[in-house]
Amino acid sequence: MRRTGWVLVTGWLAVLFCAGAVQAAPAGPHAPGDPTQYAYLAAQLRESPVHVSDQIPREVPRSTAPAFAREARRLGVPTYVMVLPQSSYGADADGLLAGVHDRLGRRGLYVALSDSGLEAAQTYGVDLPGTADAVSESVYAMPYDATPREVFRHFVEVVTSGQAHQRAEEARAAHEDEGLDDGPGLHTDTTERENQSFVTGIAVLGIPLSVLLVTVHALQRRRVRRAAAAGGGVRVPTARGARGGAQGGGKKTGGGKKTGKAAGSARQRPVAGPGPFPRARLLPLMAGAAVLSGLIAFTASQVFDDTTSGDGSRPTAADMRARIDRVSAGLRRDPLYLDPESRSTLDGAERDRLRKRLRELDVPVVIAALPTPPDDESGGSTELLAKQVHDRLRRDALMVFADPSTGGIELVNYSPRVDDSYLVDRPRDLTYTGPAEEQLGRHLDELLTYVDKAPRAKTGGRPYEPPPADDPVEEKALPGLFTGDFEPGMVIGTFAAGLVFGLVAAARAVVRRLVRRRRPAAPGAGGAAAPAAPDRPTLAWLRRTARQDLDALTAALESSAAPPEEARRRAWECLDAAALLIDGDSDGRIDADAGPVGLACAVVLARAGRTALGEPAAARQVCHRNPLHGAARRRATTRPADGGPARSLPVCEACRVTPGPVLRLRSSGSGGRGGYVPYGTLPGPLAALGDGVGIDQLTRDVREYFGVH
Repeated sequence: MRRTGWVLVTGWLAVLFCAGAVQAAPAGPHAPGDPTQYAYLAAQLRESPVHVSDQIPREVPRSTAPAFAREARRLGVPTYVMVLPQSSYGADADGLLAGVHDRLGRRGLYVALSDSGLEAAQTYGVDLPGTADAVSESVYAMPYDATPREVFRHFVEVVTSGQAHQRAEEARAAHEDEGLDDGPGLHTDTTERENQSFVTGIAVLGIPLSVLLVTVHALQRRRVRRAAAAGGGVRVPTARGARGGAQGGGKKTGGGKKTGKAAGSARQRPVAGPGPFPRARLLPLMAGAAVLSGLIAFTASQVFDDTTSGDGSRPTAADMRARIDRVSAGLRRDPLYLDPESRSTLDGAERDRLRKRLRELDVPVVIAALPTPPDDESGGSTELLAKQVHDRLRRDALMVFADPSTGGIELVNYSPRVDDSYLVDRPRDLTYTGPAEEQLGRHLDELLTYVDKAPRAKTGGRPYEPPPADDPVEEKALPGLFTGDFEPGMVIGTFAAGLVFGLVAAARAVVRRLVRRRRPAAPGAGGAAAPAAPDRPTLAWLRRTARQDLDALTAALESSAAPPEEARRRAWECLDAAALLIDGDSDGRIDADAGPVGLACAVVLARAGRTALGEPAAARQVCHRNPLHGAARRRATTRPADGGPARSLPVCEACRVTPGPVLRLRSSGSGGRGGYVPYGTLPGPLAALGDGVGIDQLTRDVREYFGVH
């Protein structure tokens, strides 16, 4: 009797225990034998506070979990981080966090990340100010191509900064100002690398070539100016005698100057220019341009130094096969595999019915309900995923892949007994797509019905071998900076260099023309503005000015409209005398050995000749202090330094008001490098101007000096 009582009591306790277990079983679509998404994720976080899904190894490898853990420790509170495909969250990431927290039962900060960024963050039982603002700031401020690890690092920085609210407001305002524009990315992608290569090609060739062309042009112009100043490549009037008399015939004086120029009119003899740019000087310039090109290339390689388009994470071989191993192991135990990281859209009754039908089929069929995101190990290829799972299972079967988030269904037939063409041509009521919560179970059930009806093949076939997925490392690797569009950039750089050179040359020509227009003219008709007249002119200045003034006098003589005979005679005599001084060889060039005294005298005569054509009365004398000043319209009393009697000497208007410095020249024997001395102490006809002689006397003195009568 006692044993019977114990048996009854034990039986009733067993019944009550089973009833309690049934009541404690989780409600909802998940069967007791299948762990729920919440329970699965809670179990993963119980083992490690950071869970990285094995479904997105290309974007977030599982091996990066320690990096997330290091960032989480900076927050100072228990932190649980989940990195899942975005499809695993659905539209309610906060709800997923709440469900996981309920299963885990631990206080702390719960963070949900996906391959698209930060989904949600919630605190449970801890105080962490700024969490909500940090979520908003990270959503608004982080670039579109930021990786989950970079987003989480930024989130931690905002929370720990103590300025989460202020930064969130600033990010929100900046986002509203930008509108729909995502702004610049955080990483260099392939398109941007092509742009960098193109710009680098333009710079590497365009900039050095532009510098080379502009430099050669500037040096060539300088050579022209120097040749002109030295008498080369210029046009010098050749004296043939003043109108009104012959001038001797053809002997040379002791100084090597040819005398005896036949009577005639003044003319200009065209001469050759300075010639092409010397190769000896061009080669160093080209070498310098090559060095500059190398420096630009090196600088570009340092500036555009990105080698990958991500954060540098590289999945390991274990990362790439983790999901394949998990799915294969699940299908070995059960022909219906439900991804525990995804929200299941099959209730318990649907799963039981599907399992029963799978067992009743006379052909092997397996169903895997899991997503195939682009960042998975197969690169989003269902065919490649099926091959990898088939290779792990080592048995033939019709493989059905159902996406629990979209309801999409795809078939890969590895069964030798099923004619899958029958399944492809089924009626349109089996679309394999639609709201997963409402139709996935029904569609899978209908699919198994068609599989049961499908004709059995006599000889089995195999699906086409799928192409291999891209290597995850090479997929993120960027092409070299000096590849791709680098060569087209060099071509454009060549054209750009030509354009820059043309613009520089044109601008320089315009500036020179404007400067010439604004430059004061030499004395001419009507008493033009006073010409430049330094008191210590250099040899180069004297050569250049002599050429310019003689050209101007020649042009004035050729274009002058019937000036008085006396004025015209004086102008021709000035031109002839100036030609004797600087062109003794009658070759139309300024003599290479022309000294400062002869050049200065030629300048004085050329200016006096122009004055004679425009203002004959003012052309008789020049300023005795500095003959380069031009015509003397006044006289001033001057007392010599040796105490001699005072004399009245011609002066220009400026020297009459304030006596200017006396013209000083270097002696001809010093090669233009000696000390400056007053021009009146130097040998030659020019010194007589210091005593107040007139222009007519100066021209006669020049002819006598050279033995021309």
